[in-house]
Amino acid sequence: QAQLVESGGGLVQAGGSLRLSCAASGIIVGINTMGWYRQPPGKQRELVATIASLGRTNYADSVKGRFTISKDNAKNTVYLQMNSLKPEDTAVYYCKTETGVRYWGQGTQVTVSS
Repeated sequence: QAQLVESGGGLVQAGGSLRLSCAASGIIVGINTMGWYRQPPGKQRELVATIASLGRTNYADSVKGRFTISKDNAKNTVYLQMNSLKPEDTAVYYCKTETGVRYWGQGTQVTVSS
């Protein structure tokens, strides 16, 4: 059974950093486009970043220059390095497959205090 499990969320002060991980099972990260999404409190879920099978990346304007998506095919894991965090980055962050069958992880909470 395919599964995505996010980890690495937490509470951080503005200006700080966090690295989120998305461990995949039953899904081959190396041949899929993978995405990170987030849902701020009271708002709709939004795309943060994607990484294609060959490594091409795409970012929302709001995180460009601060967040970096990457993957380790050997570990079948996708990462989201988040630097210079702002209070408006507070959200539940989700991992998702962007190709083939669409799977979502359960999410990990990121809270940025001012």
